[in-house]
Amino acid sequence: MQSPLRHGRAAIGTTIAGGALAALSQAPDRAARLLRHRYPTVAVTGMTGVGKTRLADRLTRRASAESSVEGGQDVGSAVMERRTRRAARLRGYRFRVVPGENAATRLGALDEVFHDEPVDGVLHVVANGYATPRRTGGTSGAALASREEQLAAELEDWAITAHRIAAMAVRRDRPTWLVIAVTKADLFADDVDEAVRYYSPGSGSPFGDRLDELRALAGGAKLSIDVLPVCAQGGGRKASASEKACSDMLARLELRMAQLCGHV
Repeated sequence: MQSPLRHGRAAIGTTIAGGALAALSQAPDRAARLLRHRYPTVAVTGMTGVGKTRLADRLTRRASAESSVEGGQDVGSAVMERRTRRAARLRGYRFRVVPGENAATRLGALDEVFHDEPVDGVLHVVANGYATPRRTGGTSGAALASREEQLAAELEDWAITAHRIAAMAVRRDRPTWLVIAVTKADLFADDVDEAVRYYSPGSGSPFGDRLDELRALAGGAKLSIDVLPVCAQGGGRKASASEKACSDMLARLELRMAQLCGHV
């Protein structure tokens, strides 16, 4: 017959072992929460040609191969690209740049960032109708598209992304914020305020109406929406904004993202 002392020791040992196993089982979850807090995941979405990769490169201080392309044309990617920004105090961001081409890889990337591994925030890139036109597969020569056609294409693209955001927001606690980044602002420096108004909720514009619909579906208090102008580079031959002006815009975007993620 086991003595009370031995029985007590065995019970204590079982309790300690159980606590250790519980701690070990919870360790991955705790590590994941810490990583998410310090390095939140951000989906970078938008139609092809708006400059998503170039903007992500600037935000992560990464030299982009696009800068060496003749004429500064944006070169799209058919697969999701990953970028990491490491800042001070062990904080930063994990960017997921979703391809803009309407292909199976794009749909798979959208599923990943809005379903499989839900992101914390969304940086949706638009270009006020100045997206670089893309040639259709198998054609040669320069692609042509009017600004009106590009704005219409942005709306069509946004409808797909907004549907994914709304579906995710009603089931989960993420994403908590959305920033509409109006890029290529160096090409329309005199009309930046009007461009920001066009992309803002409550503006009565076609894009603004779509944002109002998203807020109604996702919950206006749950999803923070900001609209900020930005340009990945300035001071070029065709640019109407200086490099300093573009750097200031980028700094404002970075500050707002830091505020939304609790980094400041």
